[in-house]
Amino acid sequence: MNARLMRVVSEDAGMSTVEYAIGTIAAAAFGAVLYTVVTGESIPDALTGIIEKALNTSV
Repeated sequence: MNARLMRVVSEDAGMSTVEYAIGTIAAAAFGAVLYTVVTGESIPDALTGIIEKALNTSV
């Protein structure tokens, strides 16, 4: 009985359907957050400021 239980517990051929579902939802949520951050006003404003500062620097 113990050997059978250990074999069942230790065998892991991959992710189960629930793990795939949770991983997919997490990836989609991360993508949504990343899209919101990148398309927001703060990132383009910050990049524009960096570029303008670099172009206006006198050497």
